[in-house]
Amino acid sequence: MDATATIELHSAASGASECCSLGVGPIGADEAQRSAGMFKALADPMRLRLLSHVAAQGCEAVCACDLTEDLGISQSTVSHHMKKLVDTGLLAREQRGKWAHYTVVPEAFAALRGLLEIG
Repeated sequence: MDATATIELHSAASGASECCSLGVGPIGADEAQRSAGMFKALADPMRLRLLSHVAAQGCEAVCACDLTEDLGISQSTVSHHMKKLVDTGLLAREQRGKWAHYTVVPEAFAALRGLLEIG
């Protein structure tokens, strides 16, 4: 092995402990349960699409009626999936007359980012 390869190998080995540490450290059982619920909710393609439509509006609330039109799905499908996202704390729901309006809960995503931050 030449000197350059030895230095690269050493650099990779010494950086391994730095790149593999969690930013928040180990989590407890309750936090693992909450986070797993959020990840499970996010694992559904339709929920990801719905979430992306809500998040695209920034801090503005999105009416469920707009989601049915934008995604071409029924109101019952929207309600089912949005309930899962609200129950896990990823979205907040506000009733305005006949329609529910949804907003992203930034703190929930900050917590997930912190959990996934490795390095």
